[in-house]
Amino acid sequence: MAGLLKALAKSAGPKLAIGAGLAGVGLLVTNWIDRPAAEEAAPAATTAAAPAPVPAKPVERSSDQGMAVDPDALRVKRVLKIDGPFRHGDYVWDEHGAPAAGRVIITVDLRAQTLSVFRAGYEIGAAVILYGATDKPSPLGAFPIMAKHADYYSRTYDNAPMPFAQRLTNDGVFIHGSDVQWGRGTHGCIGVPKEFAQKLFGVTKLGDLVVITNGKMLDVSKAQVGG
Repeated sequence: MAGLLKALAKSAGPKLAIGAGLAGVGLLVTNWIDRPAAEEAAPAATTAAAPAPVPAKPVERSSDQGMAVDPDALRVKRVLKIDGPFRHGDYVWDEHGAPAAGRVIITVDLRAQTLSVFRAGYEIGAAVILYGATDKPSPLGAFPIMAKHADYYSRTYDNAPMPFAQRLTNDGVFIHGSDVQWGRGTHGCIGVPKEFAQKLFGVTKLGDLVVITNGKMLDVSKAQVGG
């Protein structure tokens, strides 16, 4: 009888070991699920807080060095409803119903003379613009915002005021506040109404993309209209 019991134990040993291991895993999982909230939140004494990531500095670009754009980044989910003609000096700004956070992309259509700002695919602002005259045209392409200056004056053109300036290229192309009137132009910059420039300045950060085209429209076929 003793020999029979030993033989059974020997044959069952590996199965019992596997079963014991699985039971141990089950116990660990059960303990993790059943841990009180206070214990769950308690940090380990030796764990140091990870440093906040430092945003990468945008690469300096000249007017002929526009960058490629991810098509998904230009997917429009909502456009603002604009009633009546959109004339020089006009703008709209409405963040109602748009996400409070998300990627900001600015589009500029030189042919339509308009600028739009999107957050997470929702248009939150639009304005009629001034753009570069024939002897100093505005560049085409996609450019990251490389610098921001709330109170800026031109170093090239008679110390002209450029409020809420956001620099796009290293050869002096900015988006900035202007007296937007029909018949006026810029030296390559994108001029927007001053009040709009201030609002735009408040929602952008370095690295946000500005896409400048000459008549190329975004696909808004699936976008909502209004808030």
